[in-house]
Amino acid sequence: MRTKQNSLQALVLTGLFAAIIYIGIWVLRIPIPAMVGRPFIHFGNTLTAVAILLLGYRNGMIAGIIGLGGFDILNGYAATSWLTMLEVVVVASVITLVFRAFKYQDTKRNIIIIAIIAGLTKILTTYCVSIVEALMVGTSLKVAYIAAFLSLPATVVNSCTTAICTPILYFIFKDAARRILK
Repeated sequence: MRTKQNSLQALVLTGLFAAIIYIGIWVLRIPIPAMVGRPFIHFGNTLTAVAILLLGYRNGMIAGIIGLGGFDILNGYAATSWLTMLEVVVVASVITLVFRAFKYQDTKRNIIIIAIIAGLTKILTTYCVSIVEALMVGTSLKVAYIAAFLSLPATVVNSCTTAICTPILYFIFKDAARRILK
């Protein structure tokens, strides 16, 4: 499905994925109590991983930044939206590096491995973001480490969802796009 990055088709698909990512967060949002931030379970990370796999590094990353970052800006998370956007860059980089290592062969096995790695990367980046958020409100570093760790349950659920749903959605979107773009 990869198209030239600057083609009209690529730009439209990037915008479409940004909207799908935003809606994927907005429609299903289950808040989880946490010591740091206001985390919630959602499908934004899964849809971002799918966008990166289908659209490539740059356009998938842009879709994720607009979808996830835009949601944060418009829904009360503006102060930390830059951290969300930075997480998208890191996750997009990791997904792309692993996909490149697999020579862009999108076998079921490879996509499942990429999805698991994306989920694990998201756990690590969210832990780091939670530390920064805790420090932003004035906690000590030691307390920030502990609070960030205790705030991970929503991220772990989101990461498991990413690991399970990314391969399923990737092949559904890929097949649908192949039929549409014929």
